[in-house]
Amino acid sequence: MMLNQFYVDDLIKTALKEDINYIDVTTDLLIPQNQEGQGRMMAKADGIVCGVDAAVRVFTLLDPEIKIVKLKEDGDKVSYGENIITLSGKTAVMLKGERTALNLIQHMSGIATAAAHYMKIIEGTNACIADTRKTLPGLRPLQKYAVWCGGAKNHRYNLSDAAMLKDNHIDAVGGIIPAVEKLRSRIGHMTKIEVEVRNLGELEEALAAEADVIMLDNMPPELMKEAVKITAGRAVLEASGGITEETLRAAAESGVDIISVGALTHSVKAFDISMYII
Repeated sequence: MMLNQFYVDDLIKTALKEDINYIDVTTDLLIPQNQEGQGRMMAKADGIVCGVDAAVRVFTLLDPEIKIVKLKEDGDKVSYGENIITLSGKTAVMLKGERTALNLIQHMSGIATAAAHYMKIIEGTNACIADTRKTLPGLRPLQKYAVWCGGAKNHRYNLSDAAMLKDNHIDAVGGIIPAVEKLRSRIGHMTKIEVEVRNLGELEEALAAEADVIMLDNMPPELMKEAVKITAGRAVLEASGGITEETLRAAAESGVDIISVGALTHSVKAFDISMYII
């Protein structure tokens, strides 16, 4: 998977403009513009690194002549003390780009590391971890890319990707079957329909309506097992809502196909990376 360069560049430029209003008071008044130096980014934990290219792009946008060596690629395992990139060039450029570059690579590596950790927990089952749309505005492509780098899967990218009937849609229309029927009469042949269900009765309705994907919302693992038996392969089953690291394995062992975890993007802990300049 590759990120569109124009998107990454626009995001970085926005971040740099936010961080450097018109001058960097400290760097511009302290460091001579022609001063040269070296720098390195080093992992301060074990995990999966992601956002290497984005971090590199911060510095090359500030100075195309800066020399950077990538020692790790997105998706690589990294251990405490390992260098991720080395830099050589103008000291002022490294100082001005440091925070923006670290913000990106720390956040993306945190997501990739969490995704890999969750996948490890469910190893040996038929389930897979997926993200959600609970992303930070403007950062969704980076966050979903980081999930992918961690070995998990992406749910729909946005509201245009697939039709998902959640409880409010269903209640507003008057039921699962009429909602699915109305949607199916209007969507294109490439668009799938997912239905959120809260109990086994609604599951039966979704199956009768021939939904492509059925989301089991806030169901305990015991109920998920029953839902898997009832479904018998007639639809893809997704478990979502209230699933914690402690209950993740049990959810996977229930037999569901997908477990979506909003915490992968909306509340992930940043991965510890430091930058040193000499």
